[in-house]
Amino acid sequence: MPVIVASDLDRTLIYSAAALALTMPDARAPRLLCVEVHESKPLSYMTETAARLLTDLGDAALFVPTTTRTRKQYQRINLPGPAPAYAICANGGHLLVDGVSDGDWHARVLARLADECAPLSEVQEHLLRTADPVWVRKHRVAEDLFAYLVVERELLPEEWVKELGEWAENRGWTVSLQGRKIYAVPKPLTKSAAMREVVRRTGADLTLAAGDSLLDADLLLAADRSWRPGHGELADDDWTGPAVRALPERGVLAGERILRELLHTVRAPR
Repeated sequence: MPVIVASDLDRTLIYSAAALALTMPDARAPRLLCVEVHESKPLSYMTETAARLLTDLGDAALFVPTTTRTRKQYQRINLPGPAPAYAICANGGHLLVDGVSDGDWHARVLARLADECAPLSEVQEHLLRTADPVWVRKHRVAEDLFAYLVVERELLPEEWVKELGEWAENRGWTVSLQGRKIYAVPKPLTKSAAMREVVRRTGADLTLAAGDSLLDADLLLAADRSWRPGHGELADDDWTGPAVRALPERGVLAGERILRELLHTVRAPR
């Protein structure tokens, strides 16, 4: 039976320059590998050691990249190791099989969203009406499934985020603040549901997961064992779960530690 490793990407395995958290002297900083280029500029990195670990992990287990990114944003990433047979995009809205979205899965997701939560148009209208242009830089819709704002974080009122969360809760949506982005996501749109579909298709008997944000919490709880870094929404709230290990490392070195833990667990006798 295969082992499934479903891991978030941004600020879990890969890091922008702003998120690297390199606190050591420059001469002792780890060598970095660029794994994403956007508009001809390097955008995301992992350490070279992490890249080797991910390659080994891809050989030893079924590695499933699991991200809130759209398919287009995910496809910019060039991860080391074998090409993933499965990938989860748009927070579970799209299940890619050999790089192509599975139409049956997407149709099931759309049907559930229609049944269980307020429509995206209502959320879009609320964001446009209540978000102040003083601190909003961009309004975006991802894959016609959820919405997010790009904001000036230092100008963002905490009270507005709290009020948005309460408003969304009553309509079957959830809110997550990650760096300069505020996500509004339907509650039924989850990474864990897509991971369970991969388990059903593959017959895996062990699931491992990693993630750093509120949108990863359901994934971490659904896996048999999981890890979170010492940064991010979950760390800020001191969040944990029965099979969740909270690691102390922050930044790009946390990504390296997570991969080391995942590979060690995959290779351990069961």
